Amino acid sequence: MARNRFPAKPKTSARKYLTLVFLPLLLLFIYLFIYISVLCLCSSMAVAKPTTMVLRRRTRAPRRYSEDEDGLGCDDVYCERCGSGDFGSKLLLCDKCDKGYHLFCLRPILVSVPKGSWFCPSCTNIKQPQLFPLVQTKIVDFFRIRRSSESMENQSNIKKRKRACSLAVSKRKRKLLAYNPTEDPQRRLEQMASLATALKASGTEYSDGLTYRPGMALRSANCAALEKGGMQILPKEDIETLNLCKKMMEKGECPPLMVVFDPVEGFTVQADRYIKDLTIITEYVGDVDYLKNRENDDGDSMMTLLHASNPSKSLVICPDKRSNIARFVNGINNFSPDGRKKQNVKCVRYDVNGECRVLLIANRDIRKGERLYYDYNGYEHEYPTEHFV
Repeated sequence: MARNRFPAKPKTSARKYLTLVFLPLLLLFIYLFIYISVLCLCSSMAVAKPTTMVLRRRTRAPRRYSEDEDGLGCDDVYCERCGSGDFGSKLLLCDKCDKGYHLFCLRPILVSVPKGSWFCPSCTNIKQPQLFPLVQTKIVDFFRIRRSSESMENQSNIKKRKRACSLAVSKRKRKLLAYNPTEDPQRRLEQMASLATALKASGTEYSDGLTYRPGMALRSANCAALEKGGMQILPKEDIETLNLCKKMMEKGECPPLMVVFDPVEGFTVQADRYIKDLTIITEYVGDVDYLKNRENDDGDSMMTLLHASNPSKSLVICPDKRSNIARFVNGINNFSPDGRKKQNVKCVRYDVNGECRVLLIANRDIRKGERLYYDYNGYEHEYPTEHFV
């Protein structure tokens, strides 16, 4: 029969056609879809990256130039206080409202750009620090005051020793004096509560001596013999006076000082009774560390302890974690004619039994209600005080 003369094409030819034509097109479409998706993802990541950097830079000075640098600047960034956009390296941006403030236009002044988040005065709800409770037991626990019957028994002996010290001063003019604590116990509680308020507000633990922490300088590194050019030795009589001040503080007989909060100067210290010239105000204390470990530290309260001939052995006192009332004594403006007139305290480094110690001593008579000031640049002249009040 003629019906099978021209047989039909096998059914497999259609499958081959689909395999050779449509499958490559399908694979090409899939590849294009993946390629476009990757491009979109990369572009979105590229856009998000600058946003993250901008937010991170709010805690640093913006990338601007003052007119005394390159003359190039951004007109949209300026200080809310003075209205100027100059001094970009000292212009700080608020992490909440993005407004700018010069470090030296803020009250209290900021010496350096703070680490982490910073909020301007308008975005800060806290106007006044929370007062420490005026409760004797809480104050005793905070300052670790010795609770013993010997305190009352030895009080008369301490007063006799202090009077003996003052009599010796008439014979030797340069002898240091121990401070005279306020007689009223209730007033002393108020004085200590004011210090506790400042310490709590600054996140600082109370300490009345130098502390040596793991990972920092060892106590053996505090060697006065390493001081470049030598260090003056504190006489034996003055060491006894210093130890007397320490013992009085341990028993809750604090210096006659009040820590007050000033909206312009921040926490500051004022005399709560008359203080004689050459009276030991307090010792500057805190954690002891090598200067080389703190070269990039933005702390504004570090104090030189040892200026060694070998710079790698120089030491500083860091009061940001542990400190006493010395941290809140303000500095004078070295660039102002009236700055020197305000100084009533001097900062002196002494060799005390082979170790370096820093004492704050009255350099003239201080009347009641007078605020305490000393020269932050007594040695290195590197502290920026040109904008101090």
